[in-house]
Amino acid sequence: MPKVSLSHLPLSGLFAVHKPSGPTSMSVIDDIKELIARSRLFVNAEKLKSVGKMKKIGKRSKGIVKIGQGGTLDPLADGVLVVGIGRGTKKLSDFLDCTKEYRTTCLLGCETDSYDSEGAVVRTAPWRHITKADVEEKLSIFRGEIQQAPPIFSALKMDGRPLYEYARKGLPLPRPIEKRKVTVHSLELIEWKGSEHSFSWPEKQMPSSDKEALEKTLESVGEAPPVAEEPKSAEEASGKPTAFVLSMKVSGGTYVRSIVHDLAHALGSAGHVVTLTRSRQGRFALEPQEEDGNQQYGCIPWEVFRDAASDPGPTNDEGWTEWERKVMEHLEVVEDKS
Repeated sequence: MPKVSLSHLPLSGLFAVHKPSGPTSMSVIDDIKELIARSRLFVNAEKLKSVGKMKKIGKRSKGIVKIGQGGTLDPLADGVLVVGIGRGTKKLSDFLDCTKEYRTTCLLGCETDSYDSEGAVVRTAPWRHITKADVEEKLSIFRGEIQQAPPIFSALKMDGRPLYEYARKGLPLPRPIEKRKVTVHSLELIEWKGSEHSFSWPEKQMPSSDKEALEKTLESVGEAPPVAEEPKSAEEASGKPTAFVLSMKVSGGTYVRSIVHDLAHALGSAGHVVTLTRSRQGRFALEPQEEDGNQQYGCIPWEVFRDAASDPGPTNDEGWTEWERKVMEHLEVVEDKS
């Protein structure tokens, strides 16, 4: 696809934002939409006249400009969020099944319903026995082509109902959760934090009634999850649990949280994700480089859009604001082939 040429405005294309941890992907897109819909870079002059009278774009953006994202990041997660504008939205499906790279921090000794620190504690388990060598040894189980079961508390639907709804209401599953074939191209331990970190287990506890509902749901298909707390030593009860950082390159559809959850089980413990960064998605990366002769694209810091939302700032001699210039630097133009 060609780089930016301003000879034929408005443009369509793709760019990536470095989403921070905290906001939802949809809220990030909604905020960017407000800027995009008021820019001559993406909207023709006739439509801009009607947009100028609107205080808030919101749902009224339909018909002004199309915008979408190529793969949601959970609020906890940060990193590459691919954005499509105009005809670029037709290319977003390419990023669902593409190769992705992540960095994630696992905190041992505690399992949550969501497999990350945003969820409620399901159980705790011993963790003192686990060494760096143990983790490195068990990682081999998860490399290559593997069969992976999505988390029970996920939005994946079974017979039209999200899995998390079955689990929360204690409803029997119509059938076992189907495992998916995914490929883990690489998986490495890149940092052993031990107890030198600021992470802690979530304060939110899963009520006993919810645990019973979860047990009923999984037992309906022959699975009995360990939802009861396991005995711990006095040292473990008072000490700071071990944390470590993994780096991985995976195929589309891979659940990073499931890898962390299943790895902790393989180590004879429990664990959950406390940080998650998508460092690359297809040809967009936080640290772009040339790979196999193909140049990767960088990401625009979210702060550029955040600041512009409250004050677009001055324009240059060509009439472009700072955020528009940043987009032009990172935009991959999608031309009309019709």
